[in-house]
Amino acid sequence: MVKTESFPIAKIYVPVKRRKSLNPQVVREIAESILEIGQLAPILVRPDEDRLVLVEGLHRLEACKALGEKTIIGCLVSAQVARQKPRLPQSAEAEAEHKKMERLRRLRLEKEAAEKLANSSESAVVLRERQESNIRSTSRSKSNRLDGRTSASTPKNLSDWFTKQERDGFRY
Repeated sequence: MVKTESFPIAKIYVPVKRRKSLNPQVVREIAESILEIGQLAPILVRPDEDRLVLVEGLHRLEACKALGEKTIIGCLVSAQVARQKPRLPQSAEAEAEHKKMERLRRLRLEKEAAEKLANSSESAVVLRERQESNIRSTSRSKSNRLDGRTSASTPKNLSDWFTKQERDGFRY
């Protein structure tokens, strides 16, 4: 079993290849998690002369840096073990806490998505109401202008219609 200890962040060297895989969004999420429940998974480092080389845990390391931490919890592994990239066994408590945090994060994301959907649905309802209002007003104005006539010149009954047709020269 590998023993966890606290390492000064300033002494940890991150290889250039590892730095390229840094995802700022993941760093933010991990930083939020560390603020809420602390660091659950230790990073892995190996000794190299007077410094430590990061083996595993780039996002955790960057999250701790972003939070202003001076030290980070990690495990010291040999160069041989570092090449194998071992997975550290987690305690049942840590695993349960990790699952709980993942579930809470998923719920938070679902809530944010629902709020966005509700806001966009409200916008869609307002837009639909405006469109319906425009359709009603347009259909009213069209019904008032049938065949180019206004409501004042539209016959009110059948005899008025026949009179108008005779006046306009229509034969039946």
